[in-house]
Amino acid sequence: MSNSHLEKIKKLNYIPVGLGNGKFDKEWVRDNTLENISYKNSWYGENTFYYWLWKNNLNKNFDKEWVGFCHYRRFWTQNSVEQKNEVLFKSILQKVPNEWKNHEVVLREEFFVNSSKLSKILKHGKKQLLKNPFVFLSKKTMTIKVHYDMYHGYGELDKAIELLDDQNREGFRNFVNTQGSFNANNIFICKSPKLYADYCGVLFKWLKNCEEIFGFDETREYSRIRVYAFLAERFLSYWFKKNSNYIVWPLKFHDITNDKINF
Repeated sequence: MSNSHLEKIKKLNYIPVGLGNGKFDKEWVRDNTLENISYKNSWYGENTFYYWLWKNNLNKNFDKEWVGFCHYRRFWTQNSVEQKNEVLFKSILQKVPNEWKNHEVVLREEFFVNSSKLSKILKHGKKQLLKNPFVFLSKKTMTIKVHYDMYHGYGELDKAIELLDDQNREGFRNFVNTQGSFNANNIFICKSPKLYADYCGVLFKWLKNCEEIFGFDETREYSRIRVYAFLAERFLSYWFKKNSNYIVWPLKFHDITNDKINF
């Protein structure tokens, strides 16, 4: 998000959140007040706000209401089937759908790791190709772990999993080694303060442990510098699927950067 998005976000009736060290007007909710890890935003991504909300504002926001997150390029749709030709304001989420009634968490639709283009496989997957030339030809062998190794650092996910708590280590290891899809982008909606707090408690303890291995190396390429955001992205899918009554819901990709205010 940038400060230039403010009026557009307000037009959508959403709450604007400014992350990291960017310059934002007073109308923005910031992740750098009170207890925070805003200085880690370049590596943690949107998770610095999730931390802030967990530590400082949980009870105020969770009052038997849904609390959700989206990006300036990715928005929840109002309907379970995206209306692709509909204007942004009419198609994105403005009220809680009836389908959510018996659920406590909303996850975005699945991202399938075997959807990578051949050009990207050849660019990023050289180690996997050398190890097993047929790894990308089968849905069973193209797993979350193989995809992570290819794009975000070969072997790094294995190192991170070893630092997880006993209750989740083997379950998450099995998840990334057997599943071919996950709910990407670190986006979710939740109406249970306990679930949210439990998730954050496990997640941020784990990521803090991982800092001992990966640190905060600014020279890492972009596909690897947000290591903690990429780890959280996979863990989010595993954890909420294991611990909540969830529903999967579509997102609409739309970059509001160059939009006119009236959409």
